[in-house]
Amino acid sequence: MSRKYNYYSAKFYEPTRPIETREGIKARSQQGGFAKNWWATRWIAALERLVDSGRLTRGRSYARRGQVLSIEETGAGIEARVQGSRPKPYRVTIQVSPLSDAAWERVTEHLAGQAIFSAQLLSGEMPPEIEEVFQAAGVSLFPAQTGDLTTECSCPDWANPCKHVAATHYILAERFDEDPFLLFRLRGRTQEQILVELRRARAGLDEPEEEEEEIPETIPALEDSLERFWDLGESLDDFSISIHPPAVELPLLKRLGDPDFIPDPGLTTLLGPAYWAISQTALEVALIDEELPGEE
Repeated sequence: MSRKYNYYSAKFYEPTRPIETREGIKARSQQGGFAKNWWATRWIAALERLVDSGRLTRGRSYARRGQVLSIEETGAGIEARVQGSRPKPYRVTIQVSPLSDAAWERVTEHLAGQAIFSAQLLSGEMPPEIEEVFQAAGVSLFPAQTGDLTTECSCPDWANPCKHVAATHYILAERFDEDPFLLFRLRGRTQEQILVELRRARAGLDEPEEEEEEIPETIPALEDSLERFWDLGESLDDFSISIHPPAVELPLLKRLGDPDFIPDPGLTTLLGPAYWAISQTALEVALIDEELPGEE
């Protein structure tokens, strides 16, 4: 076991041990890596450049033992409580500097250049090329320089980030796995705001319209059509149908995310084959041109 040296008393002393608790948030990962998706892995990589290996090791141990009691998203960033060696839990704060409105406008312009980005973001998926988009806009999505990331802990450790901050980072990485837009919010934009701005940019609008255009009434009142309700309408023979795969595979499952009770490898992997089989059968039914019973 590693030991610390106190230069004032010229004595070695054992590292402190955290008080065990059953009230904490245990990391889903009990061995190996903490993240499933690339964006959560990038978050951990940013942390591991800042923290020495010893504190990282203890931070991983804290996260897996459930020493992080709570973690909450606030208007200013992330706040967590971590149970250490003292009875009162330590308070941890993590803040990511928000991007300016001008920076987000440049990012939106670059995102709007390709429709696939809108489709992926709408389905709750982080595009793999998103970092290149932010770089083209002259900024970074992930903390990349001094001042982008600010961490504090109420523990007496002189190092910052400490093991309590590291433990919070690892639990936060699992939150990123579930909700990639958490990083967007820490940078100053919600998913809804980004999608609205993307639609506006793709439509060539600088500002939202103050009043919606009034749509003329073209549908007859129900009481005026009851007598013809069961009559066949116009033929659909000339109705144009375009069937093609979605830009993002399994968008509904990816947007909903994995519930807590689903084990690895996750809902998308478990239900993906069934969704694919159903989709293929639906296409076959829709595209096969067969005479219906009774037709001549």
